[in-house]
Amino acid sequence: MPAKTKKVSTKKDTAANGNQQIRLWLMYPPKLIKEPLLWQLTRKFPIVTNIRQASVTDEIGIVSLEIDGKRSDIKAAIQWLEKIGVSVEPVEINVIES
Repeated sequence: MPAKTKKVSTKKDTAANGNQQIRLWLMYPPKLIKEPLLWQLTRKFPIVTNIRQASVTDEIGIVSLEIDGKRSDIKAAIQWLEKIGVSVEPVEINVIES
């Protein structure tokens, strides 16, 4: 008997079930750099995160983050980040992926 295969979600499937994917730039102030904010984010909201790029120094943390989830959950997650002091901006330019 053949093994069962797991269905892989595509962007089309994602749109059909009400989910969306968004890429954001997060800029952390110095006081939040050592906090596990992305872990907290995924515990507070039913979203999936994927770090696409990051740079952290003592003065600032910059993260390019991809988020998948329901539009309302993504909006609530962004509001929470901004409320605690993280600057959130949409990624404007598509980067060629290797």
